[in-house]
Parts: sequence; C-alpha cells; structure tokens
Amino acid sequence: MNQDMIIQQTRQWVQSKLENESSGHDWHHIQRVTTQAVEISKVEGGNRFIITLAALLHDLIDDKVVESEEAGIEEVTNWLVDQGVPKNEQDTILSIITTISFKGGNNAPVTSLEAQIVQDADRLDAIGAIGIARTFMYAGNKGHLMHVPKAHYRESMTVEEYRQSPSSAIGHFYEKLLKLKGFMNTNEGKRRAEERHQYMKQFLSQFYDEWGNEAPF
Repeated sequence: MNQDMIIQQTRQWVQSKLENESSGHDWHHIQRVTTQAVEISKVEGGNRFIITLAALLHDLIDDKVVESEEAGIEEVTNWLVDQGVPKNEQDTILSIITTISFKGGNNAPVTSLEAQIVQDADRLDAIGAIGIARTFMYAGNKGHLMHVPKAHYRESMTVEEYRQSPSSAIGHFYEKLLKLKGFMNTNEGKRRAEERHQYMKQFLSQFYDEWGNEAPF
C-alpha cells in the first residue's frame, strides 16, 4: 500500500466532489482543515496517514453537505476499500469522521488523538476571519437572516433543532462559534484558537457598533 499515492488520489477525488459546493464546506475548506491537522500532528503526534485521510474525507458524510449520511458513509467506505486501505484503518477513519461534528454540542468527546486533532483542525476553520466568512456564506445558502435584534440565543439544542430550526448568522456565533475555543482538545489547538476567538469578539463588537446596539459581552 503506497500511502502517499492513496492520499494524492483521495485529494483529487474529494476535490472533484466538493469544488463547487456553496455552503462554506467546499474543497478549500477541506484543504485548510487538512493543512491544520497535519501541522497540529507535527506538534501533538498521532498517525499522520489516518489524520490526513480523515481530514480529507470528513465532510463527505456530513448532512450539511450530502443528502444522506448513510449513503455518504457507504461511498467513503467503498473508496477506502478500493484504495486498499486496511480494514482496521478504514474503521478508525470512519470512526473519526462520524464523531467529530458539532451537531449542537451533543456529540460525546472524542478520545483518540487522531480524532482530537482532526476535530480541532475542523473547528479552527469555523472561527476567526475564515469562520466569520463561512458563517455568512452558510446563512445565505440556507436563507437565514443576517441578524435578529434581541433574539434569544439557544444555550443547548437537539441535533434536529441545530440542523432545522431557523437561526441567523449572528445567532450562530452564540450558539456555536464562541463556544468552540472551550471545546478544543489539544494544547496546540487551544493555542491556535485563542487569537481567532478574540478576532470574532472584535468583529461582533464592531458589528454591533455599526448596527446601533451594544454587544452582549
């Protein structure tokens, strides 16, 4: 099994599937997450092959992107089989990509170092300047409002509420993005999250100044 060849072919396959995705979960998001995951693994350790493949494949089973999570899992499994990835490594990769999503904060904490690294990398791309841009892109894609003044932001949600209940771009900061710094797993992930978290708070402060009401923090 040539691991470098498998990674390269997987890059090309994922790019072909997500290049024109318009909800903020496109190929460039995958590239950024994969780069961050590899960089974090250089500090924290872990199986680099597993981390890289899981980062590349993580959105192909996400119900924000695909119509059926089950069909996505089957497609990813078939891809790994066709590439000759050993069964134990297939299982590890699938375990990672099916457990790292936020889903309203309802998923149990991941335990393996590889899963922690990929989750941290994915969450880093949801905060900071890129995270802000992706939030508004996703809100527009789903027809959500930009801001609802004096809205009640939900502290906890079921998976169904997180996916289906209407929110707003600004609401998403309170229901997810500002929480992510506290959910980082690795020391390197926490270090990288700090600056991005502060940038989001600065953005919100400026947003409220321009909107005409005070930031609630």
